[in-house]
Amino acid sequence: MASDDRWLERLRLELAWFSGQPLLRSRGAGAILRFEHVRPRRSGAFQPLRQSEITPQFLDRAIRALKRWNYDFLGMDEVCRRAVTLPEKRRFVALTFDGAPKDFISFAYPVLARHAVPFTLYVPTAFPDGVGQAWWLGLEQVIARESRISLMMGDKEQRFTVTGLAEKQALFSHLEGWLRSLSPADLSVAIADLCTRYRIDLAALSREASMDWEDLARLAADPRVTIGSATVNYPVLANMKDPAALREMTMGKAVAEASFRRDIRHLAFPFGDRASFRRNHVVMAEEAGFVSAVSTIPGIVDAEGRTNLHALPRIPWDGRVRSLRMLRVLASGVAFAPVKPTGSAAS
Repeated sequence: MASDDRWLERLRLELAWFSGQPLLRSRGAGAILRFEHVRPRRSGAFQPLRQSEITPQFLDRAIRALKRWNYDFLGMDEVCRRAVTLPEKRRFVALTFDGAPKDFISFAYPVLARHAVPFTLYVPTAFPDGVGQAWWLGLEQVIARESRISLMMGDKEQRFTVTGLAEKQALFSHLEGWLRSLSPADLSVAIADLCTRYRIDLAALSREASMDWEDLARLAADPRVTIGSATVNYPVLANMKDPAALREMTMGKAVAEASFRRDIRHLAFPFGDRASFRRNHVVMAEEAGFVSAVSTIPGIVDAEGRTNLHALPRIPWDGRVRSLRMLRVLASGVAFAPVKPTGSAAS
């Protein structure tokens, strides 16, 4: 079903391109693009996280194309200014990157530096500290290595036999969804149980996958880089009580400010889809002192205050679609319904 939905979505965007809509009916002030991993293609059939990746070559092509289409490249401070002022003649694009993965410094940053474009990096501070849990990587490794998998789900032990690629992909999707539905404490217990059973060193895996503070200090020294916060532990905020969710936001901001010795003004809601945060988290982000907060809900940014700065939409740009035509359609805004007035943030 998911693959059918993606096929239909791509068909709709292709029709928009061939109808000429991106050229004739662009709307909104601009678009915020969201990336996770930029790295060379990896070998191996089982890659459930591949949809969150693009290659450095495609990032280079995308930036070249956006320049050719006369987009202004902005950091998040300037995005916020344009979102509340009168529309300007040229539309903007903002490049944002989530999670501070190690591959960013090796593969994405050289491309961005060569093009001399601004970008924003959202950092969950537990990961450069070496104590974050990249539980999705532990889950991937277990399923990649094993054909028979057992784990505790609630108060029952569940067993799965997965021999083929399709079965492994389906089990990863099932368990990833289940883990994301848990409270942070229950998730930690569940992934620890799974990794212990199959001798996966999740702590080492998480450390190896993340940039450290030395890497981040190098990036922070570049005036084109905006450092934002992605909380401390990158939890699903919707699974937390309000005081704990607010603490994740305020502590993430405080740790980043102490580390980088600058004001951290921008937040990314962890995961950022409609199931991962609620309307009250939008309010919390403002209370915590952030000027903006971004989601992963697709959309474009309008001018004159018509887009809530603490529930900004972003267009995920990932490994499922590697077409510059699709990028142009999405960045134009014609693929999305008009934004709601300020104050009607996604729940």
